[in-house]
Amino acid sequence: MNKSKYILAAIIMALAVVIGAFGAHALKEYMDDYAQGIFKTGSFYHFVHGLALYIVLILDDKEALKNANAIFYFFVSGIVLFSGSLYLLALKDSLLALPGIIGVLTPMGGLFFVSAWLLLAYNFFSKKSI
Repeated sequence: MNKSKYILAAIIMALAVVIGAFGAHALKEYMDDYAQGIFKTGSFYHFVHGLALYIVLILDDKEALKNANAIFYFFVSGIVLFSGSLYLLALKDSLLALPGIIGVLTPMGGLFFVSAWLLLAYNFFSKKSI
């Protein structure tokens, strides 16, 4: 068991709760409906992929993955880039003065998510059983 990765995953999930609640309550008055939708999308993907971290860690503990480290960090990178950039984009016009280039990070984060899922699929495809 990789204790530090379990701790990181727990922190990422705690941040998903805190950021999601903060966006839904404290920041709601600063965002229009469109920006709230962007924020909610970031929060949803943050939660889903935070849970995926635990799936990867559990499968790694069972020695069912050969690329667990890469998959884990692809998911982490996706959360930071995809969800993080959506959080920032949602607040860009109301609270933050950010350059327009921040939007480029969203598809990069999406590519990390897709890469992690495809690498996970490859692991299952290449094994006779898990």
